[in-house]
Amino acid sequence: MFTGLIETAARVILLERRGGEARVRIEAPFASELRSGESVAVDGVCLTAVEVGEGWFEADVSPETLSCTTIGLRSSGDTVNLERPLRAGDRLGGHLVQGHVDGVGVVESVRPEGGGRRVRVRFADDLADFIVMKGSIAVDGVSLTVAGRGERWFEVALIPETLRITHCGGWSAGTPVNLEVDMMGRYVVEYLRGRPAEDRGGPEVTREHLVRHGFGAEEGSR
Repeated sequence: MFTGLIETAARVILLERRGGEARVRIEAPFASELRSGESVAVDGVCLTAVEVGEGWFEADVSPETLSCTTIGLRSSGDTVNLERPLRAGDRLGGHLVQGHVDGVGVVESVRPEGGGRRVRVRFADDLADFIVMKGSIAVDGVSLTVAGRGERWFEVALIPETLRITHCGGWSAGTPVNLEVDMMGRYVVEYLRGRPAEDRGGPEVTREHLVRHGFGAEEGSR
């Protein structure tokens, strides 16, 4: 479990394809504290360190992860966001992030806003009910708040500190990004979708029902 508060942005040393899988080696300033078998979120994707060296770690990437995240698009020299898991007793400064990416979005626009930037991201329609105004979302592993919402797009505000710590400052129109919706909202929506009306004691769930209860919004309704 992670918080979406990135520890550092680091360089990909290599990504080697092995059939339908891959092995990635990534620089990590905390490598001396890392042990084989421990988890690291890489651009929001939970990976397991299988080998650790001086200043780096390696992880295996499954075909499923390659198919539904941006990890397979990385190459030597690219920069990725890194975060180690939350420990018992740590402050939860962001929001609960599992490292299970729900889909890949595409940056549509980036514009200055104060000392930071305003970013618009387009997403697939199957995520629409999980992305709500003022809700949390992890973008490339970064815990952000939805500051604008429209039909198949949302906006987030990047403060100077986020731009300094992460690689988000390198986003531009067309950049693919990993998206993980808020886990609590996901469970609520899936629960409402999955149980028959007679078991819930209420009407079938419709898009209007979800919007009324704060899950999803039509264009211009917020």
